[in-house]
Amino acid sequence: MKIAIVFDSRTGNTAQVAGAIRDACEGHDVVAFGPPPQNVDQAELVFAGSWTDKGSLTTAMQEFLHSLYGKRVALFGTAGFGISEMYFASLSDRFKGEVPKGNQVVSSFFCTGRMPQAVRDRYEEQLKADPGNAKLKSMLQAFDLALTHPDQRDLDQAADFAREVIKA
Repeated sequence: MKIAIVFDSRTGNTAQVAGAIRDACEGHDVVAFGPPPQNVDQAELVFAGSWTDKGSLTTAMQEFLHSLYGKRVALFGTAGFGISEMYFASLSDRFKGEVPKGNQVVSSFFCTGRMPQAVRDRYEEQLKADPGNAKLKSMLQAFDLALTHPDQRDLDQAADFAREVIKA
């Protein structure tokens, strides 16, 4: 099977997941691997991944997805605030909404990814101005929980996801 793995990664989290997906594609022809734009005309299956930008995929990935037609698409991504399956499900729905008709979304996978320290610094400054803000405290907690992700378990799950998509 000819497979393309196209991803947008700002801090390296999504690139790590893409690497785990590529490793799981052993024995198949990976015809494209890297950031958009990529030529995926030959691909029968496109893994498309993005870091989460304010609850959605990046503009570069939106543009890439909008260029697809007649492809089987498997979506993946990372999110700094991915501390619940419900949040990942909502991301999956938003990402799927960017795939045009004429393509088939076959599955999706999301995991937590660490955020840049500047994010934590910004929340700490905001909390100084509003020390009782429960939402900011929750955001700091999510930042701290994300520090070790994607971890090996996340990458193993990404590889399992890829193998399942290829089998389907």
